[in-house]
Amino acid sequence: MQVKSIYRYAKISAFKAREVTREIQGMPAMDALLQLKFIPKKAAPLIYKTLKSAIANAEQNNNLRPEVLVIKEAVIGEATTLKRITPKARGSAGPIRKRTSHIRIVLTDEVPIVRRSDRAQATKKRAKNNKKEPAHLKKESPVPSAETQPELTSEATA
Repeated sequence: MQVKSIYRYAKISAFKAREVTREIQGMPAMDALLQLKFIPKKAAPLIYKTLKSAIANAEQNNNLRPEVLVIKEAVIGEATTLKRITPKARGSAGPIRKRTSHIRIVLTDEVPIVRRSDRAQATKKRAKNNKKEPAHLKKESPVPSAETQPELTSEATA
């Protein structure tokens, strides 16, 4: 089951907010909440608020436990740009663009939760099981042995 939450017209540029959402994409929802608390960006509290709302939607409307939820997608879209002006030299005016964005977070319980610590243990087990290398995969040394090298003579032929 998928649950979503949207924060519309957030007063932050979409370019700046996308940096934060890239970090939490695919993470378990509870781990992402913890990580967002320590990210020192303006977008982090806005995304935290949206994620918390999505978790509340899942609990209240669909009776899902927050421990099993995974962030399927965290998307930042551009919203309308507020256009203002600033005075410039000789009576002219320069533009100011106050950008806004829409934050959309989709949670799902269909994806199994895989943490980084679990991945590290799995790779260690694979490395332990694959210690012996098959003969056809063994690399030969790049330096040929003395028996296979041709004899070199210092005489020059004229």
